[in-house]
Amino acid sequence: MYDLYISKKDKNFLNILKLKFMSENKKNILLAEDDRFISKAYKAGLEKAGFEVIPAYDGVEALKKIKEKEPDLVLLDIVMPEKNGFEVLEEMKMNKGMKNIPVVIISNLGQESDIKKGKELGVLDYLVKTDHSMKEVVEKVKYCLSKK
Repeated sequence: MYDLYISKKDKNFLNILKLKFMSENKKNILLAEDDRFISKAYKAGLEKAGFEVIPAYDGVEALKKIKEKEPDLVLLDIVMPEKNGFEVLEEMKMNKGMKNIPVVIISNLGQESDIKKGKELGVLDYLVKTDHSMKEVVEKVKYCLSKK
C-alpha cells in the first residue's frame, strides 16, 4: 500500500477548486422581502441549506435584480414599498426574460382572494409566513427547484 502525500500548497489548490465548483453549482434565490429582520432570517436559513440568496427590499429593486441576476427562483412578499408583489409578478409575466422564472409567494396575506390572484399570475405556491417554519420554506424551495 502506498501513502499519498499531498502538500499544503496542493491542499489549498484543491480547496479553492472545491469552493469554486460548489459556488458555480449553487442555486440562486432572489428574496424580495421589505422587513429586514425577516429577510435576514430567511437569508440565513436558505444559505445554511446551500443556496445563494440575493436580497431585495422593495418591488423596484426586486425587478432590477431579477433582470440582472436571473435567479433560479424568486421568493416574493406581497406587501412591499415602491411596487407590491402582485405588480412585480405582472411585470415579470410581461417580460420575455423573466416570465419563466419560478416564483413562490411568501406573505402574511392569507386571504383566499390573494392566494387566488397569486395562482392566476402563475406562482408555484403561496406560503403564509406564520404557517410555515424555516425548514418547511427550505423544503418548498428545494421541491420547486427540483421541478424546474
